[in-house]
Amino acid sequence: MADADRPLIRFEREGDIALVTLDRPERLNAVSMQMRDALWGVLTALRDDPTVRCAVFSGAGDRAFSAGADITEFGSAPGLIDARVARQQRDLWGVMSTLPVPLIAAIHGFAYGAGCEMSMYCDLRVASEDARFALPEVTLGYIPSAGGTQTIPRHAPLSEALRMVTTGEPLSAAEALRAGLVHAVVPREDLLATARGWAERIAAADPTATRAAKRAILEGIDLPLADGLALERRLADAVRWT
Repeated sequence: MADADRPLIRFEREGDIALVTLDRPERLNAVSMQMRDALWGVLTALRDDPTVRCAVFSGAGDRAFSAGADITEFGSAPGLIDARVARQQRDLWGVMSTLPVPLIAAIHGFAYGAGCEMSMYCDLRVASEDARFALPEVTLGYIPSAGGTQTIPRHAPLSEALRMVTTGEPLSAAEALRAGLVHAVVPREDLLATARGWAERIAAADPTATRAAKRAILEGIDLPLADGLALERRLADAVRWT
């Protein structure tokens, strides 16, 4: 079935949990412009729906979470200026980075380029033993542009981030665990069950407190300590009186 004839993102609800599946397995779930548009709709829905307590992101098929941007679209219409305007008007990664709902990535196979970067915007990451992480953009003559140069060094040591972005060489799941890019590595058959188990524990907690705690970390990380502590106190007071 052609891409135009089907949705490229599956969005399902299981109670308070949203399941988001990149569904283009024949292209290793590469992010095309059409998939990007579909993902924008899902992310804004997660942003605006207070009934979702946790969201799990995964990739369809046996081979990849996502192999990154669809390079077959490089150089095609719309032109560079139109594409840049579209990205400014729909800041996909900016929205994902500020979602109040906790996000979990269940990663198998290839997590390259934008696929790797997408997983880094999630709060928890579990990988199957066959997962591979890479930012290969320099080998193609450009640099990561979905936040990889900023998110990777916020999770992994600076030296590891520099190695990834300057060489483009992949990390195995075990290497990603040692580097701090994922929280757990499990057998492939346990991947989604592990992610859903984490999501169920998060969803069982008070959503106001969970969202406030996430906000305290994301907004406070770049603040001076005194300002971060003040932010934490304000959010704690707001939760207490909710």
